[in-house]
Amino acid sequence: MFTPTRPQSIASNATAFPMQLLWYALPRNPSNRRLRIDYYKKVKLFASSIALACIVALAGCNSTHPPRIGNPAPNFTITDSQRTVSLSQFRGKPVLLNFWASWCGPCIEETPSLVELQRQLGNKVTIIAVSEDADDGAYQQFIRDHNVNLVTVRDTGSQKTNDVYGTFKFPETFVIDANGKIVRKFIGATDWTSPDIVDYLKKL
Repeated sequence: MFTPTRPQSIASNATAFPMQLLWYALPRNPSNRRLRIDYYKKVKLFASSIALACIVALAGCNSTHPPRIGNPAPNFTITDSQRTVSLSQFRGKPVLLNFWASWCGPCIEETPSLVELQRQLGNKVTIIAVSEDADDGAYQQFIRDHNVNLVTVRDTGSQKTNDVYGTFKFPETFVIDANGKIVRKFIGATDWTSPDIVDYLKKL
């Protein structure tokens, strides 16, 4: 008499859990070959369905994956109360794309060196500082208080640019070469006047 063997540990393979469910649903004493064949057909069909669902889910996740180093930087256009800034308008020149906010302590820490870097590099590199401030007054006050002499713009759109770049903690900075490709990423506050960084950017 055929007695179905209980599936192994759920962790043993990707189909263990659905097989275990079917094991519990199966009559305890299937007495003929047809029941045995039907059992394995159901297991195979159920496992195939789960595998297909996983593949579709993974494909969906990959389609929204943030850009990686070596890939083209996604273009964007941001308009606030004072200006419109598009990444494409700086094509042909290296860009430092910096995401920051006035309420962010590490952003405040790195701002002086970022401003000094732009002064040192002049028109060789353009720094685009994208603010994530919801409060326009706080943003404007920060620009005045810290003498931020950079290309700055406050991202007020429904499609946040930092989401497109996969950035959720500030500051984060992307180095984009003259061909529009992401070549490096800095996470957290950075000393932008470091000789190594300045030399690296001059050679882009």
